[in-house]
This record gives sequence, structure tokens and C-alpha cells, in this order.
Amino acid sequence: MHPFSWLYVRMLLWAAHPRAPWYLGSLSFAESSFFPIPPDVMLAPMSLARPQRAMWYATITTLTSVAGGVLGYVIGYFALSVVLPWVEAAGQYGAYQQAREWFSDWGFWVVLLAGFSPVPYKVFTIAAGAMGVGIVPFILASLVGRGSRFYLVAGLVSWGGPKVEPALRAWIDRLGWATVALLILGYVIYRLL
Repeated sequence: MHPFSWLYVRMLLWAAHPRAPWYLGSLSFAESSFFPIPPDVMLAPMSLARPQRAMWYATITTLTSVAGGVLGYVIGYFALSVVLPWVEAAGQYGAYQQAREWFSDWGFWVVLLAGFSPVPYKVFTIAAGAMGVGIVPFILASLVGRGSRFYLVAGLVSWGGPKVEPALRAWIDRLGWATVALLILGYVIYRLL
């Protein structure tokens, strides 16, 4: 079973499409507030296909991701009672509760870390709105966290160039399944603690 290879090949095809930057922006926006697929799966192949545009792609990804994060914030601030059943149905209620606790302890730094890490950023955007975290610190932390992550991905992939592509293609399924295993392990540890 090679679902990650299939997704990788599909993303390479989309990355070559003339409207690829629009797709990337749309995916980045949606992922920050409600969609489960991270924009890295499109940013990396696009940066590989056109390394001279990698930093522009990282900029698009960062700005649209932060804009989507603001939507998540607004959802948490104004419509938490409507969204909370969806958070529960998606199995993210525990993560939401943990995010609320972290916000009360660390605020700005939680947003920055969530923006950089592979943790579902949308959970933190909604929790930030629900907790009434200041919008300006939220946006600044999101810009730094998301920007650091996306510029790092685009920079590494464009720097490695075509020599990285065969290795990435060979390892994509292993990396994908390892990520799934780490997420499951993290969830199990979280539930046990």
C-alpha cells in the first residue's frame, strides 16, 4: 500500500499546473481553520519543480495560512458552540482542551510553537479565539511560527534541488507512515498521562 507515493505524485502534477499558487494558497488557508491536509504536501513539490520561486511559494503559504488562522480564531471567538461538536466528532476535543490549558499558561509561545510544529494548527487557532488571546500577538506568533516552518521547507527542498527528488520519492511512504505512527504514539502517550 503506497498512499503517500500516490499523493506525492499527484502533488507534483498539481505543482506544475499554471494555477498551482492559487491551489497552494487555498490549501494553506483551509488547513489553518478546518482542512486536515497540511500545505507542506504541495509547497515541497512546487519548490522542487521551480526552486527559483520557492521563497515566493513560502510567502504565499505563510500569508494565506495566517489568514486561515485568523478565520479559525474568529470561529473560536464567535462560534465555538457551533464548532465544538465538529471538534469532538473529529476526535480533537482532547487536543482542544490541552490547547486551552497551554494558552492559559504560555499564550503567545503556544501559537508560535503550534505554527511551526506538525500539530494540527487549526485546533490552536480555534482555541486562541475561544480563550480571547490578543489578536495582534496571535497574528505575530502565527507569522513567525508558520513562516519559519514554510520558509524552512521551501528553502531545504529548493536547496537540495533535483538530487533530493529521487530520495524523497523513495522514502515518501516510509516518512508518511512514520509520521502516522508518531501521531498515534503521541496520542496514546497523551491519553495515558
